[in-house]
Amino acid sequence: MSLPATLDHRIAVAGGLTLHAREWRPETPVGAAVLCLPGLSRPLDDFTELAERLAAPDGGARRVIALSARGRGLSDRDPDPKRYDVAVETGDALATLDALGLTRVAVVGTSRGGLQAMMLAALKPAVLAAVVLNDVGPVVEAAGLARIRDYLAAASEPPQDWDEATERVAALMGPGFPALGRAEFERVARRTWRETADGLTPQSDPALIQTVTALDLTQPLPALWPLFDALANTPLMTVRGETSDILNRDTLAAMQARRPDMAAFETPGQGHAPQLADRPTLEAIRRFLDQAGA
Repeated sequence: MSLPATLDHRIAVAGGLTLHAREWRPETPVGAAVLCLPGLSRPLDDFTELAERLAAPDGGARRVIALSARGRGLSDRDPDPKRYDVAVETGDALATLDALGLTRVAVVGTSRGGLQAMMLAALKPAVLAAVVLNDVGPVVEAAGLARIRDYLAAASEPPQDWDEATERVAALMGPGFPALGRAEFERVARRTWRETADGLTPQSDPALIQTVTALDLTQPLPALWPLFDALANTPLMTVRGETSDILNRDTLAAMQARRPDMAAFETPGQGHAPQLADRPTLEAIRRFLDQAGA
């Protein structure tokens, strides 16, 4: 079996926008395809290591599709920031499945992408073969969102070069990610900004910060247990970063109480959100998808 081919797609979605999707396709795909949905301001590149593992012959030979949501990566930016909304983005995910002829997929959702996975379960549960929630649950900690707000503000100010970009990422992420070193922080930096003729520019629309600044982060956020419960009949795994400030251990325990069959894995030395690039986490996800029959 040969190594998977990598294909890039432009997906037409509501509002006249097109989104960037990347596909890793083995010569002979096995089982359900995997749809990867990134975090709030993140591009599809964050799933490169996971996609390469799951699409490899010894990783399951799965067809894997990663999607940059509107306003992220190489996807079109929305002229109306109010459409940077989980419900709109879930509709975009469904449009992507339709465009690629996919009727049933396993979904790996990081942070906001995990909220989209839960909404997919509420809107169209039959499409889900399995779900992996990467460091997100029905209770999102306000303190973690405040940190993400500060990260978005910092990302909107372009660094002078990749050294400065890497140092800035290390300063912002370092306390919560003791397992990562300079090479990993540079990888994050190169997925936060991109090089253009005008220098380094943000990968995501700076207007995305409005999705966080519109929230009152001095108060607990509304819980989303009905969305989580929509996953009741879907094989489910949750990955938590050991130092996560978005998904706390009490919330994870409450999720396990509602879903005793839920697989859980904690990525050591990482916070929000686990990078899905270390071998133990990649293998835990692979094993879960194998056992789920996805």
